[in-house]
Amino acid sequence: MELHDVWFVLIAVLWTGYFFLEGFDFGVGILTKLLARNRVEKRVLINTIGPVWDGNEVWLLTAGGATFAAFPEWYATLFSGFYLPLLLILICLILRGVAFEYRAKRPEEHWQRNWEQAIFWTSLIPAFLWGVAFGNIVRGVKIDQEMEYVGTVWDLLNPHAILGGLVTLSLFTFHGTVFTALKTVGDIRERARKLARNLGLVTAVLALGFLSWTQAEKGDGASLAAMIIAVVALVAAVGANQAGREGWSFALSGVTIVAAVAMLFLTLFPNVMPSSLNEAWSLTVTNASSSAYTLKIMTWCAGIATPVVLLYQGWTYWVFRKRIGTQHIADPH
Repeated sequence: MELHDVWFVLIAVLWTGYFFLEGFDFGVGILTKLLARNRVEKRVLINTIGPVWDGNEVWLLTAGGATFAAFPEWYATLFSGFYLPLLLILICLILRGVAFEYRAKRPEEHWQRNWEQAIFWTSLIPAFLWGVAFGNIVRGVKIDQEMEYVGTVWDLLNPHAILGGLVTLSLFTFHGTVFTALKTVGDIRERARKLARNLGLVTAVLALGFLSWTQAEKGDGASLAAMIIAVVALVAAVGANQAGREGWSFALSGVTIVAAVAMLFLTLFPNVMPSSLNEAWSLTVTNASSSAYTLKIMTWCAGIATPVVLLYQGWTYWVFRKRIGTQHIADPH
């Protein structure tokens, strides 16, 4: 296997890790409106992801940096062609971080309510737009012979991509709901389990439609196997949730995300960004990659740094592993 193939796999792993981890905290942010009944319950939800949300975003920074270094042509075409949606995602992530930090800085109700609104919308919008982006990447976009995107932002809003956005939105919300059931106690835990059942069924229908569409157009045997694993794991996650096995439900919803992202990258390879104008103009792991020397240096750096990051992040989750409830929230007065 060539180094550019190795880095294609590593970038797929980074995006998988990002969607697995950031997926549930996007879902929890959305649940501040769907599940929480009062300000105390919103604080419970925010506290479940408070120690980890910023660490989860490191995976996005690493995925973007790795793409820039390993596949500069892919990075240039992607970020120029998808400039507006990616800029909107970036603005949302910045405001989301500010909202988490500033919400409790003042006691006025309208101050906290406004920042809670920001947490909801800056969780919902990226959860949808990431699905739109990857739906377009897999489907193919208007790339010319100069490896430049020549379409418009409206070309990105096609039925396949919009369905992909609805899948990531519903899947991340479901993932966040089972995480909430895993991390809380009391009434909010029971309501999270009930909501997860309904969300899981909706997500299963949407995911089956999107993945089947993608498989029919781009798939092979390996991507079909990944699709089957994703759908079966999602159904099993709903069943485990119904049985009160929140840990298994969360793990299985994570398997769904891992298998679904794996399927998308399997349908993509050896392309990194297919051209819908002419297949010969597609960006591939070969024509979009950096030099072999650059990839070699990156591989050594990744081999040294990655285990340290994984150990540190795993330790963070272990320290903050216990459940919380409304009884753990101090009186603001």
